[in-house]
Parts: sequence; C-alpha cells; structure tokens
Amino acid sequence: MILTFLGTGTSQGVPVIACQCPVCLSADQRDKRLRTSVMISNHAHNVVIDTGPDFRQQMLNHDVRHLSGVVFTHEHKDHIAGLDDVRAFNFFSGKKMSLFCTDKVEQALRREFYYAFSQDKYPGVPELDFENIHEASFSVGDIDFIPLPVKHMHMDVLGFRMGNLAYITDANYIPDSTYERLKGCKILILNALRKEKHPSHFTLEEAIEIARRIGPERTFLTHISHQLGTHADISDELPAGVELAFDGLQISF
Repeated sequence: MILTFLGTGTSQGVPVIACQCPVCLSADQRDKRLRTSVMISNHAHNVVIDTGPDFRQQMLNHDVRHLSGVVFTHEHKDHIAGLDDVRAFNFFSGKKMSLFCTDKVEQALRREFYYAFSQDKYPGVPELDFENIHEASFSVGDIDFIPLPVKHMHMDVLGFRMGNLAYITDANYIPDSTYERLKGCKILILNALRKEKHPSHFTLEEAIEIARRIGPERTFLTHISHQLGTHADISDELPAGVELAFDGLQISF
C-alpha cells in the first residue's frame, strides 16, 4: 500500500495577510503546506483520511479519479470543511460516498452539511452514506483500519493503524490502551505543531519523545504550523529516524 501526504499543515498560528515569516517567504516547496490529510491507496482503492478546506485542491493535485471512502479523525472544521466536494466522485461513480466516523462526527457533519440530508434535496448536493465506527477494526474495501483513540485536549479523536503504519493527528495525549495498539508498528505519523507548549497538540519535543517510546523504524511529523519553522531548518535538528513530512510525500508500507 501507499500513503500519500495530501497536506501537512494547519491554520494554527498562520498569518493570513502580508506575512513575512520565513515559511511564507520560503521557495522550498516542502514549506507549501495545505491542511492536514492523507490518502491510503492500493491496487483497487483510494481512501482519504479527513476532508479539510483544501480537499478539492488536494484531489486535483494528485489527479484522484476514484475514491472508495472517507475516514474521519474528528469533527473540527479544518478536518471536515471540504466534504461537499465529494459530489464530483458521486457524479462519476453513480454511488453515494461512504463516510466512516464516530456518532459524534456524524452529528457534526449532518449539522454542517444539512442540505445533503433534507427531504427536498437541491439537485447536485453530495450523496453521503454513514458507516459508524468506534474502537473495533473495520475495512474500507480491502484496506483494514484499527482505530487509535487519543485525546485532543478534552476531545476524543481517532488515529488509525493500517498494517505496520500508524497515523495520529490532532492529539496531545495517548492512553496506555492505545500504546498497546501501537506496538510493533514500523512507521509512525504524528502531529508536531510547534516547539512551544500547546493545550491540544504535541510539541516537537513531545512528538520525538513519543516516537522513542513506540520505537518505529521511521517517524514522520505532520500537522505542522508556521511557528515550527522551515523544513530545512527543523530537519537539521531532528534525531535519526524522525523526519518532517511534506505535501506530496509518498510512503510504501
């Protein structure tokens, strides 16, 4: 299977007008970060984890022609706002899009995209079908997912393990029961917002310490804010086996 980083950034701490910070001024394409999302692909299926505001651009950037389903980590807007654009996949497949999420995320999606669920639907609205998930494993096509419950301050968030790869974003606490599910993973993808302490995200130092505890062969850091710094500068500070992810990076696993 292949994991593609569709986006590795966040709106946390990102100036929006006339920014002169080193990341905004950087010519390095690795510093051009869309909102955090990944796609898992094999010979038959593409599955996206989270549809942030940049979802449409991410699908166009990677020429994605078919999508078997969307898996959601949690209901924050920067992880669900682009869901409306699955309508293009509805049109070409003639099928509803399968959404895999918790009850709480489903409630948020029904609220945010109410027009997709009204009795008198406007022509062309996205066609959506929910598959509720909790802590038990599930499959999208022939791709298996093991949920990894974590905390995003007070919010329950799900990471996911697919084979020997684990993906966790928007977290600042991992319970012991989830560490058990992470045993033996060879590739870890983990959020690292910035160097300074944050109430709901791991810092760079915290993410590196978690990687040491889990012991994967490779760790990729994502959900990176401009406050962390440029790709080149931070890469020079990282220990062996820990790397900054960047948009478009692909990993075989």
